Amino acid sequence: MPSFRVDDGVVIHYEQWAGGPAAAPAGPTGPPVLLHHGFVADHTSNWVRTGFVGALVAAGRDVVALDARGHGRSDKPHSPSSYGEHRMAQDLSMLADVLGLEQFDLVGYSMGAVVSLLVATTPDPRLRRLAVGGVGAGVGAGVLRFGGVDRSVLEPGLVAGALLTEDVTTITDPAAARFRAFADVTGADRFALSAHLRAVRDQSVALDRIAVPTLLFVGTADDLATEPGQLVDAIPGARLVEFDGDHLSVLGDPKLTGTVVAFLAE
Repeated sequence: MPSFRVDDGVVIHYEQWAGGPAAAPAGPTGPPVLLHHGFVADHTSNWVRTGFVGALVAAGRDVVALDARGHGRSDKPHSPSSYGEHRMAQDLSMLADVLGLEQFDLVGYSMGAVVSLLVATTPDPRLRRLAVGGVGAGVGAGVLRFGGVDRSVLEPGLVAGALLTEDVTTITDPAAARFRAFADVTGADRFALSAHLRAVRDQSVALDRIAVPTLLFVGTADDLATEPGQLVDAIPGARLVEFDGDHLSVLGDPKLTGTVVAFLAE
């Protein structure tokens, strides 16, 4: 995987795919699509295995997906000062710099959705279209208030503790137990993930500053993306689409993939 070093010394890895047969002979059918995955996941689990990359490439789009700091093949410092969605948003914009992009579309899921929303509110003038998923208003405890996932369901401190404990039988919070199990299955660096949770965003995002066409996609059984209607209402001109599935399963729905690909082609 190619990589670049950001200003605090962290090395970020990313992968690239060229648009498929649909792009020939005229070239890509739109600007490159950047993909940002969710917490604990990496570019492979969120975007390759779910079919997102394949569908975008088949539609003639060049695709770039990174591994966020603390995840996948990117560096994994253990200090909270190296983390936070604001820091990841800077990494994402720097990736566009490294690639010399004049324009790009952006898709983010869960943690990556928050990162992508922050890029859009900067705003980055190169951003053309935005699709985000796995987040909602969260009964006043999600993006609208804290700039992240619903804290009434997923309390960062509890998950951070669950990631560090040696005795998983002591984890009583269901959401914390799910993320600890996910981290164990994927072989993630639990200390890096815990450090990120101690630096997660705790203030609202200036959603009214988003000036690009935006699509919000959620699973109807996703307890981390409740009240998506309130969230989409806060983003000027945004659209909401809902699909069967929970936080982990919805990305594998081919109907979702097709909807996002079609939205980015507009």
